[in-house]
Amino acid sequence: MVYAVVRAGGRQEKVEVGTVVVLDRIAADENGNIELAPVLLVDGDTITSDAQSLAKVKVTAEVVRDLRGPKIVIQKFKNKTGYKKRQGHRSELTRVKITSIK
Repeated sequence: MVYAVVRAGGRQEKVEVGTVVVLDRIAADENGNIELAPVLLVDGDTITSDAQSLAKVKVTAEVVRDLRGPKIVIQKFKNKTGYKKRQGHRSELTRVKITSIK
């Protein structure tokens, strides 16, 4: 069993070949592929975590689609002062499928 822990969008995700992961918006190349930086690689019984060995490892993924997250409503209110503020936010996301770990 081969899997890797990759760094993407300020978080770490455990991925295998064929895994579909939702990440923060990432710009892909002209073919729709991206490369993710591995933090840890597990290949059967061997675990690789040092930076020199991980520099040789490539985790590639293809972009399935770009999407947006759910709407988050931010409301601020102060009693007896007439202060009200309402704000919304939607995260820009990318759904990717892991194609290879080499």
